[in-house]
Amino acid sequence: MSSLQPPYSMLRPAVEKEILPYCKERNIGVIAYSPMVSGLLSGTMTRERIKNFPKDDWRRGAKEFQEPRLSINLKLVELLREIGKRHNVSPGVAAIAWTLRNPAVTAAIVGARSPRQVDGFIAAGEFRLTDDEIREINKFTEEHK
Repeated sequence: MSSLQPPYSMLRPAVEKEILPYCKERNIGVIAYSPMVSGLLSGTMTRERIKNFPKDDWRRGAKEFQEPRLSINLKLVELLREIGKRHNVSPGVAAIAWTLRNPAVTAAIVGARSPRQVDGFIAAGEFRLTDDEIREINKFTEEHK
């Protein structure tokens, strides 16, 4: 049995073009990692929190955590929050569900650091975005590349 473990999220969709279809055709499992982009899409990140990352936190140098991308990404989190409110789930659950919606994806590695964080995202295993919500998210990300 084979599997692949690529980064995959609405901010890192590159594997959708060739890799995910290839894996699906050949029955290769895909275990996507970082569906919340290292916590950025979890709904718990704020400018203040990011500003106060420890000096040795690698996210300080990551483009998605810096301007101009940061402002766009925080707007995306607000969209995920709106969608989540419709279903009583967090933005992080919506982000994970977006990743799991792809039929080539077998599972997603969420990377929680505590049991409390797991409790906050466990609903993503069963929650499904509607087709309209997927289109809404995809439209936003396309417009803000």
